[in-house]
Amino acid sequence: MSKIADSIRRGLQEALAYTKGEADKNAYRVHVPAQIDVKAIRTNLGMTQDEFASQFGFSVNTLRHWEQGSRRPEGPTRAYLLVIERAPKAVQKALQAA
Repeated sequence: MSKIADSIRRGLQEALAYTKGEADKNAYRVHVPAQIDVKAIRTNLGMTQDEFASQFGFSVNTLRHWEQGSRRPEGPTRAYLLVIERAPKAVQKALQAA
């Protein structure tokens, strides 16, 4: 696996540990916004709902709920969506290698 994929995987694991309260919060300066515009992330990538859900491991129904505002992504998912927004190709590469 590439260094980039390893780095992303480690970062996601650290973000999950942090949001679950399992990490030493004094060792991290993490900001996960309370609101994430999932539709904007998806449309900026030029993907349909089906494509986005398939590429990143979400249920299409869950994605629709987020975009319609009837549900919100939880902490670890918001962190994952931020990584998708900032480095979508690296996330796709890491997921393909898994």
